[in-house]
Amino acid sequence: MPNIKSAIRKVKRAKKQSEVNKFRKNRYKQALKKMQKLIEKKDAKEVKKYFPTFQSELMKVAKTGIIKKKNLSRKISKISKKIKNITK
Repeated sequence: MPNIKSAIRKVKRAKKQSEVNKFRKNRYKQALKKMQKLIEKKDAKEVKKYFPTFQSELMKVAKTGIIKKKNLSRKISKISKKIKNITK
């Protein structure tokens, strides 16, 4: 445990921030899993309905820097290609 007051505050802040980051990363993983399940079911109507919220969830995570933006844009691109194949 740190002795200096500012170091104590930094430890507390780091702990809180790691909790927030875990929560955001968990939301990101849940959104990916939900989209994968919908794609496996090949339910085009549900996939199209969920896709905009899926994108916004991922971009919220990218905005905070937990996952890099280019990484997420690649994932979104791959999933949109899968969706395109389902709707054909």
